[in-house]
Amino acid sequence: MRIEDALSAMATGVWRWDHAAQRADVDPEAVRLFALPTGTTSVSKADLRCRFHPADWPQVNQVINRALTQRGPSECQLRIVDAEDRSLRVVRMRAYPLDEEDRDDGLTVIGIVQELPEAQQTGPGGAEGTAPEQATVEWLRSREAFLLDAGRALAEARTTEDVLRVTARLSMPDFSPDGLVIFRAEAGRLVAVGHRGYDTTRLPFAELPLEADHPGIEVLQTGHPVYISSPEEYRRRYPGTWALASRFGRESWAFLPLIVQGRTEGVWLAAFGRPVSFTPDERSILTTVARYLGQALSRTSRRESERELTLRLQRSMLPTTQPDIPGMTVASRYVPTGGGLQVGGDWYDVIPLPSGRFALAIGDVQGHDVYAASVMGQLRIALRAYASEGHPPDAVLSRASRFLCGLNGERSDSDPTENPRFATCLYLELDPERATLEVARAGHPDLVTRMSDGTLLVRQTAGGPPLGLIHDADYPISRLQLEPGDLTILYTDGLIETGGHDWDSGWARLRDAIEASAGKNLETMADTLVDSVHGQLSHHTAGRLSNRREDDIALMLLCYNTPGCGCDGEVRAPRRLRRTAQTIAQAEPERVSGVRRQLRDLLHDWAVPEQVDSAELMTSEMVTNVLIHTDDDAQMVAEVAGEAGERRLRVEVGDASDELPHRRRPGELASSGRGLMLLEMLAHSWGVDPRGKGKCTWFELYENAPEPGGSLSDELLAEEPALPDAEPGPSASLIESE
Repeated sequence: MRIEDALSAMATGVWRWDHAAQRADVDPEAVRLFALPTGTTSVSKADLRCRFHPADWPQVNQVINRALTQRGPSECQLRIVDAEDRSLRVVRMRAYPLDEEDRDDGLTVIGIVQELPEAQQTGPGGAEGTAPEQATVEWLRSREAFLLDAGRALAEARTTEDVLRVTARLSMPDFSPDGLVIFRAEAGRLVAVGHRGYDTTRLPFAELPLEADHPGIEVLQTGHPVYISSPEEYRRRYPGTWALASRFGRESWAFLPLIVQGRTEGVWLAAFGRPVSFTPDERSILTTVARYLGQALSRTSRRESERELTLRLQRSMLPTTQPDIPGMTVASRYVPTGGGLQVGGDWYDVIPLPSGRFALAIGDVQGHDVYAASVMGQLRIALRAYASEGHPPDAVLSRASRFLCGLNGERSDSDPTENPRFATCLYLELDPERATLEVARAGHPDLVTRMSDGTLLVRQTAGGPPLGLIHDADYPISRLQLEPGDLTILYTDGLIETGGHDWDSGWARLRDAIEASAGKNLETMADTLVDSVHGQLSHHTAGRLSNRREDDIALMLLCYNTPGCGCDGEVRAPRRLRRTAQTIAQAEPERVSGVRRQLRDLLHDWAVPEQVDSAELMTSEMVTNVLIHTDDDAQMVAEVAGEAGERRLRVEVGDASDELPHRRRPGELASSGRGLMLLEMLAHSWGVDPRGKGKCTWFELYENAPEPGGSLSDELLAEEPALPDAEPGPSASLIESE
């Protein structure tokens, strides 16, 4: 009997696929089974496709592609649609790759097609007992849904650990591996770089030379997957490494190549604790997941390498150690942005000065790219050089601005399309012995003080333009006094405005974080402040915003140590005193409004709002009087002492003039002369004290005390000499600059 007659008797046809020509040669039985016109010997891809059920044609492509790429048999069940009566015939189609010696110049697959009786018809993947059409549709939907979920989850993974965790949790249709390993070739050996479902503390993976008899090495060398359905098959095919695999008690294994841009970058081992036959559909799913997995691992590995490069670059530009400051504790953090190479222009520094003092600098160069990082490195070195020469803060920033202007000029000459870069900076000179700060500011946010009782004050300081904008810019110096237990916070705007926050909402978030870290050491507080920003960002992922940082974050914390202040890790003892001091220079009258805001912040929990308004009015009046009627700066000191509800506020404004004020009786149209009248009407007590060279005008308010009622001391005024008209100006509005 001829072989054609034998195949025809078994309702089996033979076909041959030329992948290069996209045509199939068919024998007479295949013509009948494919419902082709009688006498057809060769059929194009388009004519063949119209004979299959539309939902089944993708499986034909998969069968052919698997046979070509995996060099093994592949099969599936398909539905043939009769063009005349539209009836369905279910067939099994199997494909085999031709051996190298039998192949012609094209890619060729040979196969058989066999009609199945109804009793043998199953759905794809072996779902017996289901009508072919229903089983096919349901199974295809299940597979497509799984692959969509798998692709989406792996695409969103950001680290290698995320990729492994997502892959381990994938629930494949009807079968799921209970162990996975990622292998790579490193230094001539096969190394496991990640795994799930294996207890490697008890049974570690062995590192094998690339000449060993192992399925993973075969996959690396050939780029084709290896499927092993049973321990017997593993022992027979790979006897040299069976002892290593048998230790973990698995029953079936699939080794799949992780291919990225045509190169095999690694191997994915999917191990099963039960026997798996690896049907064509199961192999198709594993192959697709391996493709997703390879892309995800390549992306996360590249991102982690970039991040490591970034961190090394950034560490080289930031101080590696910080000098010890007597009586002070310093903590600092730098967190780069999440975009690109994660390099940016934020920096901080602590610089020992020749005078025995210390300089603290924090700044932000415009941009989040490599050039911003390079400018930051050069600017930081320049600042250290100017500071080490012993220049005061204003001179240091002026020289740094000229330096950056020069850099911008060189850059524009070499690349006319490059925009000039500017930088903000806050530069402090700290005297640890006197606990004083001299502050110069170049367009940077003001520093913040957390007082010993937890009160937060934004310290209003004079400032100049950002560095690099004006060649001969001026940067006035502000002098601040630190109190025991004060915590000074220096930061860049990324700590406040990241995550869609404006200045007010960002500060509200930061206040909560500072309160939550009360009593903890300074390092823990720094971590808490940074984490408060990242925690807010993570909630935006549901809105399709990536979990990334929008701006660099630089942070420095400086604590004036006292026992129990919290910087040493002890619980901060509650104190009943809060105090702030500020100097307002003659050339800076616009800073009177900052004094009022600072006083209001100091009294944020004062029980009587009307008294806060009165204190703000009287303080503004006393400071304004000094600036108008003397040639000296005004030194303001405000102090709150006592228990809540019974506290005392004392505000002192001093100057270097020995000319004492006296009360006048201005007319209705007079523009001055009401200063002492305001103190008499609003303060519970007040006075003027001579202090060496100069004087101090002060007032006191008592929380929840009755309103003052004109308790001016006539005896005090009677003792005052009759002086020329040198008295406070009108109520709080001589200088108004919000």
